Formats: sequence, C-alpha cells, structure tokens
Amino acid sequence: MKRISYLIILLFTGLLAFSLNVAAQPAETEETGDVVLKAIPKNKNAIFKSTEDISYKLNVTNNTNQFQKGQISYIITTDEGKKVSVDSVKLALNGNAGKNIQISIPRKNSGFYHIDFIVTLPDYDDTIRRVFGVNPEQIRSQLHKPADFDTFWRQTREQLAKVSPNYRVLERKDLSTVDKKVYAVEMHSYGDLLIRGWLVIPRDGKKFPVHYRVPGYVVTLKPNMDNDDFIAFDINVRGNGNSKDVINLGTDTYSVVNIDNKDRYIYRGVYMDCLRGLEFLYAHANLGIDTSKIFVEGGSQGGSLALITAALDKRVKLLTMQVPLYADIHDNYAISASYREQVFPFKVFRKYQATHTGFSWDKFFSVFDYYDPQNFAPMVKCPVLMGIGLLDKFCPPRCSMALYNHIGSGNKEFVCVPNSTHEVNFNYFMFQNLWLREQLRIP
Repeated sequence: MKRISYLIILLFTGLLAFSLNVAAQPAETEETGDVVLKAIPKNKNAIFKSTEDISYKLNVTNNTNQFQKGQISYIITTDEGKKVSVDSVKLALNGNAGKNIQISIPRKNSGFYHIDFIVTLPDYDDTIRRVFGVNPEQIRSQLHKPADFDTFWRQTREQLAKVSPNYRVLERKDLSTVDKKVYAVEMHSYGDLLIRGWLVIPRDGKKFPVHYRVPGYVVTLKPNMDNDDFIAFDINVRGNGNSKDVINLGTDTYSVVNIDNKDRYIYRGVYMDCLRGLEFLYAHANLGIDTSKIFVEGGSQGGSLALITAALDKRVKLLTMQVPLYADIHDNYAISASYREQVFPFKVFRKYQATHTGFSWDKFFSVFDYYDPQNFAPMVKCPVLMGIGLLDKFCPPRCSMALYNHIGSGNKEFVCVPNSTHEVNFNYFMFQNLWLREQLRIP
C-alpha cells in the first residue's frame, strides 16, 4: 500500500496548499436539503462522442414526509456562457420516496458544456452544476506564439548557463531516517538568485529513478518521505517555500511582478529555476540518481512548470501534470469574462489592469504570450499524462485540452474527473501510479 500511497499524499498536499493560498473554488455539493438530487452522466467521465446522444440519470430523493410536486429544469451553456438548450421535466414525489429520471440531450459539437439542473418546488429550490465534454481531443486553439519566441528562450538559457550554480548539498540528519537520507539543496539560478530544494534518497545503495516535483502557486514543497521506489527531488522556485530570501510575495502580487516587461517578468526566472533543478540532478548522479529515468510532475502552476521543463530540456523521461495553470491564456481570458465572480488567475490580472493606467490587455498578451504554456507544448516529445477537473474555473477544461492537443508527443493520455474543481481525485492518482510503473518498467 505504501508504494501506491506516496504519489497520492504528495499531490494532494501540493494541490491543497495551492487552494489554501488562492481562495479555492467551493466544492460542488449534491445535497439539496430536504430533497437530494444526484446527476449521473451515462459515461462515467462525462465525456461523449459527437456521434452519440448525451444523457444523465437524475436520482431524486424526497426526505420529507410530505408529497412534493414541481419540476426539474436544465440549462445548457457553452463554457463562455452562451445558452444552447433549455428544457424541463415534471417532478412528483411521495414523502420519503425517490425516483430516477432519464434526461436525453441532443448531440453537440466538440467542446465543453455547462449544464445546470434546477429543482423547483413550492417551498424549495436549488441548483446542481455540472460540465460535460464532447470530443475534447478535437478542440483546437490558436497559438499566439511571438516570432522571436524560440530566440527569446534560447537567449534566456544562455544567460542561465553563465550563472555558476555553486551547488551545496547538506545532509539533514535531523530529518533523515533509517531508510532515507534527506539533503537540503542550494543553487544559484537565473539572475544569480539563490534557490533551494529537498533531496530524499533511499539507503538501499542502488540507482533510483527520480520524481522531480515543481511547485504550485506560492506553495511550499517539503521533503517527500513517502517515496519508496524513487529518489524524491522537490524544488522551491524563487518566492516559494524556502526560496524567499529575495522574493517573498503573496498570492495577489506574485503573478504580476513586472508583468509589463517580458524581459523582467517573474516567470522568466521561475522557468529557469526548474531547468537549474534538472541540471542539479545530472550534476549529482554519484548520489545514486538514475539520470535516464527522471520524471517531472506538478499540479496547477506546477503542472505548467512541469510541461515547460520537459519542453525546454529533452532529458526529461516522463511528464505528469494536473490542472495546468495559465494554459491557453487567450481563451482563459474569454471564458473567465463570463464568470459571475472572478477567480484566480484573472481576478489578479484584472485587478492589476484596472489599477495601472495605460496597461491594456494588448500589453498583457504581448508579454504573456512568451510564457503561455501552450506555446511550449509542441516542444514536448516525452510520454505525457494529464489530469483535469471538469468543474475547474481556475483552469477551464477547454484550455487544458487545447494545451494537451498541442503537445508534440505521440504518447499522451488524459483523465477527466467530472465532479472535481481545481483538483483531481484518488482514482486519478491510482491510475497515474500504474502508468508511471508501466512507462518506467518498475514492477
């Protein structure tokens, strides 16, 4: 059980830390008080083909002692809020009784659709919100890749190479155990900034593959002690965790530091921090690191950082990512404009734009197009696994799938979790663990 659980513990910890720092989306509930409604899609993952009808089974339970009569209506909209269907069915329930109602929806074109089920009774009403997808592998989005994109990142890497890493590896005996050695790691990165991380190595005395984890948005990564089959390496990029000597910012300011200047935007250094961490692993193979088996992983911001690391350095063997932040930033902007209340990241970007005279959205995109993970996706050639939550507003599923469809690897898979917001679930991590073992030939 321990071998299966370590990824679950690690990834739920990272995503939980992200949610605590960025005013997480509330979890959707199926409890409607005295009347309980459950909406169950015909296809378990709520993904349909354009050649099949879409259907839901509505399980309705009346927990009162009184007869209830009313209706269940449903409204279907695109992910940008355009209404495409409205319908309703009659509802009559005896006290302490339940029934199943089948809802059939005409076929839809490729994309993601929001469907709201609304229970209306004389003394009670409530809404259950769900999302379904149709042929998500066919979603296409425009790449807004600057003409000098490749040159910009080549020059950035050249600047990183001029910074001496001055690696320091210090064993932390106070954190080590009988089975694991824990090392505190330091290195100098882009702009000669000091960053830190944690390296945990099993004491078995043999070479191990490496689980290289990059952090979520302003998330603190700590030593991973639950890793039996991998060396665990966790990097805290600038401004995260124990790398806050120079940059120590909150969630409302981190993503907009120098957002008006592509050369000085904070993520230029962040992306290079991830590459420097990979370079550290290759420079310390003597510690038992199997450099032919390094997989990089992250959730939310970390999902995008993982992808960018794999894009810029072909030595990454595998890439796993969940709910990748900032994916397809142009469509994310358009989708978020339809929200009744703004959420991260555009809550922060819109606040900055509104409070900085002369900072237009054209200016925003002229900078962020250099950093949009989607523009790095075609450069990824290693096997990829991605997990997304269909109720995610931070990272809308259309944007995640647009990113996925641009990935250049011929070996890629995705998993949709229908009732999750900015997270995946236990079943996803179970699948990921098996996927990793198969890819790396670990028994």
